[in-house]
Amino acid sequence: MKLSKSAVALLISAGLALPFAAHAQKYSAGSDVTVLQGFQAGGGSDALAQLVQPYLAKELGVNFVNRYQPGATGAIAWTGLAKQTAADGKTVSITNTPMLMTNYIMNPSMQYSIEDLTPLANVVTDPGVIVVRKDSPYKTIKEFLDAVRAAPGKITVGNSGVGGDDFFSVIMIEKATGLKFQQVPFAGDGPSWAAALGGKIDASSNNLGITYPQVKAGNLRVLAVFTDSRVPELPDVPTMKELGINVVAGSSRGYSAPKGIPEAAQKEFIAAMGRVMANPDFKRDAAARAMVIDFKPGAEYASFLKNQEVAFTQIWKDVKDQVSKK
Repeated sequence: MKLSKSAVALLISAGLALPFAAHAQKYSAGSDVTVLQGFQAGGGSDALAQLVQPYLAKELGVNFVNRYQPGATGAIAWTGLAKQTAADGKTVSITNTPMLMTNYIMNPSMQYSIEDLTPLANVVTDPGVIVVRKDSPYKTIKEFLDAVRAAPGKITVGNSGVGGDDFFSVIMIEKATGLKFQQVPFAGDGPSWAAALGGKIDASSNNLGITYPQVKAGNLRVLAVFTDSRVPELPDVPTMKELGINVVAGSSRGYSAPKGIPEAAQKEFIAAMGRVMANPDFKRDAAARAMVIDFKPGAEYASFLKNQEVAFTQIWKDVKDQVSKK
């Protein structure tokens, strides 16, 4: 049955034409969707964007435009998303754990929290690693830790910024072993591994998916992974747990929007991401980059972020006095 314009108007005014209203809030074919990235190009957020967005753009019929806003361990981009962005679904951000929460856990003056966001989907969980340049004097993780033990506070280790997973991984190693590193923060994972590659620092605490292209090319060497068991891509690389150091860590990365985006746009984005995750070509590309798929849609992602907030609140409580003394 075809309704007249006057009938449609009457239904809308009576609140009985929700399908029409909801459809109007979905993504328009060919429209631009801005993706805020809180770190420099070449890091973990960018690696995820380059992997996912070509597939997601086809599923949604939109064009993704990456906007890089590095600084404050992602907080500039996430504050902008939460406080300065229209909740229309046209702007999203790549959100990374644990720094999404540790920013305001460590600094209560921060102006955003996960309560200000609509978590859309987690995509990957990227294991932590320690990498060194190919001509580093440290050939094994044992040699590296022995050097740290012999020169407390002298061996330099880069990270993606104070409060990130790389930063906390080193803190957890220190807590478990009594060793002391000299942490060097950078504006993202990319600058950190690049500094290790260039010999400006001794090592980089980083993530597997980000450094894997350089590892495959023979430019970086992985000394250890922060996983429960060895990863298939690096079967000869030991875990920290094998050394008796119980550190399992990494960064989960996904997409979030401002709180209150239209439900139709939210559902469409999540459904499209689900189709991407099931695409065999996407799975192949993710495996080739050592990206570990860890899909958590909608409410599941929101629950995960809340649990991370609770966990890292306790971790920071345990180590903040130790960190403040450095």
